Formats: sequence, structure tokens, C-alpha cells
Amino acid sequence: MTELLESYVAGRWFRASDEGQRILDAVTGEEVVRVSSSGLDVAAMVTHAREVGGPAIRRLTFHERATLLKQVALDLSQHKDEFYALSFRTGATKRDSFVDIDGGIGTMFSYAGKGKRELPNDVVYLDGAVEQLGRAGTFLGQHVYTSRPGVAVQINAFNFPVWGMLEKLAPAFLAGLPSIVKPASQTAYLTETVVRRIIASEILPEGALQLISGSVGALFDQLGEQDSVAFTGSAATADVLRRNPAVQERGVRLGVEADSLNASVLGPDVTTDDPEFDLFVKGVVTEMTVKAGQKCTAIRRVIVPESSADAVIEAIGARLARTTVGDPADESVRMGALASVGQREEVRNAITALRRSADIVFGDPDAVHTVGADAEAGAFMSPVLLRAHDGAEEPHDVEPFGPVSTVLTYRTVDEAIALTARGRGSLVASVITHDPGFAREVTLGLAPWHGRVLILDRDDAAESTGHGSPLPMLVHGGPGRAGGGEELGGIRGVLHHMQRTAVQASPDMLTAITGRWTTGSKRTVTDEHPFRKSLADLRIGDSIVSETRTVTLADIDHFAEFTGDRFYAHTDPVAAAANPLFGGIVAHGYLVVSLAAGLFVDPAPGPVLANFGVDGLRFLTPVKVDDTIRVTLTVKQITPRSSADYGEVRWDAVVVNQDDEPVATYDVLTLVAKE
Repeated sequence: MTELLESYVAGRWFRASDEGQRILDAVTGEEVVRVSSSGLDVAAMVTHAREVGGPAIRRLTFHERATLLKQVALDLSQHKDEFYALSFRTGATKRDSFVDIDGGIGTMFSYAGKGKRELPNDVVYLDGAVEQLGRAGTFLGQHVYTSRPGVAVQINAFNFPVWGMLEKLAPAFLAGLPSIVKPASQTAYLTETVVRRIIASEILPEGALQLISGSVGALFDQLGEQDSVAFTGSAATADVLRRNPAVQERGVRLGVEADSLNASVLGPDVTTDDPEFDLFVKGVVTEMTVKAGQKCTAIRRVIVPESSADAVIEAIGARLARTTVGDPADESVRMGALASVGQREEVRNAITALRRSADIVFGDPDAVHTVGADAEAGAFMSPVLLRAHDGAEEPHDVEPFGPVSTVLTYRTVDEAIALTARGRGSLVASVITHDPGFAREVTLGLAPWHGRVLILDRDDAAESTGHGSPLPMLVHGGPGRAGGGEELGGIRGVLHHMQRTAVQASPDMLTAITGRWTTGSKRTVTDEHPFRKSLADLRIGDSIVSETRTVTLADIDHFAEFTGDRFYAHTDPVAAAANPLFGGIVAHGYLVVSLAAGLFVDPAPGPVLANFGVDGLRFLTPVKVDDTIRVTLTVKQITPRSSADYGEVRWDAVVVNQDDEPVATYDVLTLVAKE
């Protein structure tokens, strides 16, 4: 009997005792594996995730978790040849597999980098500024994000067996959650292979990742209010999940990415001689043929000015005619097979529905010439382009999840927006135009209906990643029909998995809870200058209160002459006196900051290696001639870098005048040696 895929549960690989469901090669129709989860102990999986995986992950800081993600990505990169060989059996070409395999690994690299750069070396994330809740400043509020003691379940579609898992795993792991992965059975053998490599590497803590090969069974019965489910698939299945008692009664968080009738809109400014015309045609054909159109972001509706329709159809047809279909392992093939013969039948049925209000203008859903493969044994199909009749309904309701697009025409900008919005919510729309006015009007009209909008023209085309490519730093998801869920989006995708809580406390308590010095907290002032302390010796709250410095007219004149900043408020007594904000000559703000640095800096060589920035600089009270200033500098946050012999120290700087009025506040960012 063919191999039976295994699940990974509670630290061991599990094989079902029955024969399982047959999974066929998309190219040859031969049996690849069988899939079954019969007898799988899903309760043990959830318990293992909660009691073993979750605590192990949450003991790590964000930076430590990011380091492990990078190590996993590096390890997986060593096995890509193995993954590519299996990916061919799913019907994917080398180009398709690059999107799935390299795209998934790249997403892990991206989150590893963002975790180090944008998250603290801590287990709590601060959201926004401190809110003063009382007059005296002794009662404050701060929003914080903390890890939930739950499980992140992901239920994925068949089209991206690698990317679909890794793009969900990376942000969940950074957020402190263990994951239970349930891939679609049709391509689960590729997901299982990747999971085996991750488990074998022993990089992630035990319990951080588990796998269900087959049905989820009674998994939802084990989930509760701290757990989440990320689902990618059909709207019909999403509706079933929304009605599950785990979601309706126990508060399980459900994120959905479902059907999406994405559109590409050609601007009325574009002629056949413009580069935008070729960009539009190429974009449509690419989205029809990559992964054989089996992408949640593929272009289903091609929306063009009525006067351009014939030229667009002719150009798309000419390019599609050059698209070779067949064995995805053949270098000459541009489009491989659909994931299964059953999937091909679903696409054919969708085309039949579309033909109630549209005509086929290219391709035959029932016939295709293939290269190096049997057209009937494999799940092959020709790309199909349709042209909708006026008033057509089906293109806005039927999603053919394959190499199929429908051309619709518009006469006015408002009609273009309305046609696109009839998709009732989509993951992405693209607008191809070189007219900024059209771009603004259409983007503002489409944005409420889409998770992402691409504006493409000759200026950004060389660097554009294209209509259909979700990027880890941008949100992926969409409203309405698209499911209403949201993934990725950089650190947004991490925070989505965490709990935001408003914490109310005194300054000292907030400092203790958040690990970041809060205005009003105690300061520690000693005879030793903080700049003489290494990262190991510095403590939150270490401070220096400087000597004073009188700002003279000569200082202001010299700074104006030396820098060339001769703005009238610093150089013209009459004009400055007429200014209602100043009433006379005032010092340059940057002169005040420079003088403040001279007051707090310890100049001798020591642990402080460099100043690499200033955040949040605000000038609050003008410094006038002969005012006296001093500065208080306090260690606000300490962030060691695991990859270097130094770390980052954020200092709170407050400059005041002789009346103790704050004249400038800002954070100073320095690099400080660990020892």
C-alpha cells in the first residue's frame, strides 16, 4: 500500500490505522500518498501545546523567538531541492514553487528581522504613549500587549502548502503561541515534509509545532477563549466554522480568508502605445497562469474602458496563446496542472455558470494541448478568458478557482468603482494608470472594499512585486466576501495574536510592569556618570542632572552664522518681537539640543559607542536671550543585541529653563558596550 502520511502529536509521529484517503499526483494521476487522522488524539495535541509548547515559547523574549525563526528559515533553505521535487507533483511549475517555497521561507526571514528591529528584547509590547489620568501625574495608563496562554490553529488551503503554513506560523510564534497545523489533504504531503524538517532540526521548543494530516476531527471541541483559528478556504466552510460552538459560545478567535473576486482596473488614460497597457496585459496573464490561477489573489475580473476592450482581449489572447501547458518539471512549460481532477471539474462548472452572462473569447475548458504530460490523466486545463455581457451578474458572484478571468467594461470612473465593488469585498485590486487624478479617485473608492490596492505604472513597474503577491510587511486579507480576516502586515500580524490590555497604575508601578522608565518614576542619581557604565551595569532609572548653561545672544548669533540658519526669529529683533509666539529673539531649537548634549555627555572614551538617533523631539517653551537651561537624562529602556557585543539604550531627555519649564523633550538613542 502507498505510504500513509503521519501527524505530529505531543512529541511523536502518529500513523492512522485505516487505509486513508487516496491523494493523486496532479500531473500523472498516480497515487502519491494516503491521508488519514483516524484515531488521532486531538485533546492530547491541545494539552501538549498549552502545557509544553506555549510556556516554552513564552519564556523566550521577542528577540530570542526571532533568532529561532531565522535559524528555522536557514535550515529549511538547505532542503529546498527536496521541497521543489515534491511540489512538481502538486502541479506547480518551478516558478509556482518559488512563490510557495521561497516565499514561505522568505516570510520567516522577514519576521525574524522585524522581530529584532521592531519588538523589544522583552515579553511585553507597549502600544502608544502613556496617558496621564490625573492632574498630578501620579495616576497613569498604558496599553500593553501580552501573550495569550492559548493555541494557534491554522487550517490551510491546498494551493500554498508551504507559504500558507509558514506565513501563519512565524507571527504566531513571535507572539508566543504554539501552532497546530492542518493542511489541505490534496497537497498535505509537501506540508508534512516541511514540518518533518522543522521537527528534525530541533530548533523550535517541543510543542511549538504540531501537525494534523487528515481531518481535524473533534479539535474544535478542545478549543476555548484563549485560542485562535486562522482559516484559508471557501466561504461555505468559513460559514460552518463561524457557527461552531467554539466560536459562537466559547469565544475562540476566528480569522477567515475566503473567496475573493479580485479585479484589475485599466485607467482610461492608457492607450495601446503606453507602457501601462503592456503592464496591464502582462499582469492579467501572469495572474491567470501562475499556480494555474489557483491563487486567492488572482485576477478574476478584468475591468477596462469600453473603448479599450477589443484591444485588451486581443493582447491578452495573444499572450495566452504563447503559454505552454503541461508537465511542470519541463523547463519549457509555463503553466502546470490544477491540484486535482476534482478541482478542474469545479473550475469547469464555474465557467458554465459564467457563460450565462459572458462569452468565451479565448481557450476551451474541455480541451488543451499539453507538453510532456497526458492531458486527461493529469488535471490540465487551458486558460480561459471570457467577455461579460452588459449587466452581467455572474462575474461578480462566481469564483472560478483556476486559470479563468472575465473582461468587463466601464464608461465612467464611478462605474469602474461600482463594478469593482460588486465583488463585495476582495483581497486585492490593482489599478494600472499614469493619471494621478484617476489613481486617487479610484483608490479612495476601492479601499473600503479591499485589503490591498496596487497602483501600477511605468514609474514603479521595475520594482513592483505584482498584483498577486502578498508581502509579509503588508496586510493580507479583505472585508466582506473575502472573509473579513487579516494576516501579515509586519508586526500587526504578531499583535493580532496577542491581548491588548489597558494598565492603570502609578509611574513606579508602570515602570516595574513594562520594563520601561515612565515619566514620574524614581530616578537613581549617583556620583558615577551613566555614560561610564556598561550595558551590564546600567539600570532603568539611572540618571544625570546636568549643570546649567546660560544661552547668550552671542551663542544665537554664532549658531545662525555657523549653520546658515538665519530665520528672522533668531536674527531680526523687530520681526521677532512682532511674532506672537516669541515676542523677541529666541534660540534655535537645534542650538538648545546641541547645548544640552554638551551638558550631559561624558566626553572620555567608555562604554557608550555611538549616538544613532533622536526620537520624539518636541520644542515646548522658547529659549530667550540669557535664559538658563539644564538637562536631566534618564535610562528609559535597555535592549541587548544578541548578534553584537553592544546593545541599545534609550534615554529620556528633558531640558528645562531657569523656571523649571520644559523647553525640549526627546529620547536619545545610543549603542553601549555590554561589558
